[in-house]
Amino acid sequence: MEKTKRIVLVAHDNKKKDLLDWVTFNKGTLAKHFLSATGTTGKIIAENTGLPVHRFISGPLGGDQQIGAKIVDGGIDVMIFFWDPLSAQPHDPDVKALLRVAVLYNIPMACNRSTADFLISSHLLDEDYENLPHDSTN
Repeated sequence: MEKTKRIVLVAHDNKKKDLLDWVTFNKGTLAKHFLSATGTTGKIIAENTGLPVHRFISGPLGGDQQIGAKIVDGGIDVMIFFWDPLSAQPHDPDVKALLRVAVLYNIPMACNRSTADFLISSHLLDEDYENLPHDSTN
């Protein structure tokens, strides 16, 4: 990973405001990196913060799968995914597949605000980092 990270931002409906609050608070740090997001989340972040955000399609329409493919291709370095463990999601199999791929490919991932705070405050975010590839023999 290079110093400038490719960070993807994802949030379920009940978590979009939480993610927007977190992005707004960390706008200065995030502005140094390349941001992408699922459709609605990306629109909300771009409109409310002015940050440039590449938008995938909405998660339920295949955005989670697009992000998973981008991870496999080496195009995502960090994932911030504020998911809602208490609400059923119509695309739950896609969400689980995305989380599985992120773990498999050793992507730093935060699924709640406190973990996102720890991740964004790490000195490694602004440094080159050698991310070890997944072990396909297991």
